[in-house]
Amino acid sequence: MRKNLAFFLAIAVFTANKCFSQDISRVRAYLDTLCSPSMHGRGANFDGAKTAADFIKSEFQKSGLKPIRDDYFQHFQYDVNCFEGRISLQTDKKKLVTGKDYIANCISRGGHGNVRALFLDTMVFYNENALKSFLSKKTKNKAVIYDVKFYNKLIEKPEILDKIHEGKCIIELHDKKLTASLSQKQFSNSFFQVAKSSFPDGTKKVRFKLDAILKKNYSSQNVIGIVEGSGKSDSVIIISAHYDHLGTMGKKVYFPGANDNASGVSMLLELAKYYSQKENRPKFTIVFMAFGAEEIGLIGSRYFTENPLFPLKKIKFMINLDLLGTGDDGMTVVNATLHPEEYNKLLEINETLKLLPAIKRRGPAANSDHFFFSEKGVPAFFFYTLGGISAYHDVMDRPETLPLTRFKEVFSLITTFVKKI
Repeated sequence: MRKNLAFFLAIAVFTANKCFSQDISRVRAYLDTLCSPSMHGRGANFDGAKTAADFIKSEFQKSGLKPIRDDYFQHFQYDVNCFEGRISLQTDKKKLVTGKDYIANCISRGGHGNVRALFLDTMVFYNENALKSFLSKKTKNKAVIYDVKFYNKLIEKPEILDKIHEGKCIIELHDKKLTASLSQKQFSNSFFQVAKSSFPDGTKKVRFKLDAILKKNYSSQNVIGIVEGSGKSDSVIIISAHYDHLGTMGKKVYFPGANDNASGVSMLLELAKYYSQKENRPKFTIVFMAFGAEEIGLIGSRYFTENPLFPLKKIKFMINLDLLGTGDDGMTVVNATLHPEEYNKLLEINETLKLLPAIKRRGPAANSDHFFFSEKGVPAFFFYTLGGISAYHDVMDRPETLPLTRFKEVFSLITTFVKKI
């Protein structure tokens, strides 16, 4: 029986590959477009996310996908802090490079100044006199500098943290890579995360400029298209990926977001093109969802679950795609412990077709757009690949360094899995 299953799976994959040529050069073109300067990091900055949504809609239309109702877009709103204007940081006579040497912390308000540097004496955590001395200092016209490795200690002593954030400028030094994120509020005066290796010891003065704007009720959208199934069942399969990323740091520096998540969107577009062809028409209707505002708290996908365009109970299964640009060490399946039968099908397919080095199991996690669907009772997996590049939420996550090591294999795994659901 196992030999027969292996034979039929191999035939199925062979037939699919024969009928549909997955062109990596086309995938590369998707990546280059999604990560281009014209997309501005696919965030709220300069409406980059809207430009990306328009591109995805256009690709859905080219592949023959239909909107669920009259529009491919499902609109929603959210607040987001953006850095679209001036941004600069200088220590004494050394001008630091945006994105490489420093980034603005997402909670930062705008500001500018040329102020004295005040390094936090770590004795404040161990010596009462040192603590009293620091708390007595005037920090409102200073750049207060501390090492992020002491952050846990700062949390235990909120009076120190409050004093730091009285500073006109806050500098947080990092030994490791600079990792950006997004915020829906402004909590702090001008606040920079700086590579420790780029910040000279003994700095006396800090000059900075930062323009920050809190965009209230910023309008975004999910992009949704469907391929009608050939069967009579009204059940649907969802294949999803978030298209948004982190936007810009000023006017010139942006976060390309190749692996996160232009890779997932590229897979989404390839699958949409595949299933839209007559010979690959699925038994169940497939709804392709490109979610917005994932990076700021899964807002787009949550909005859909709270305002569904069709009953959620119709969803037979959901496959969410994020971080699919590598695969040297295989792939992880989030929610595998919730759906052991479907996870075992993945293992069986992989064992038979020898696609990936490993398919690792993980339990529930609120780490991508599957989460709120799962919370509503929708059976869902989240796939992400392992190994390869370490670039993540930084300016180094670029298409030219994304290996796509197991992209074709993951495509084959998904299409074979959909047949077996």
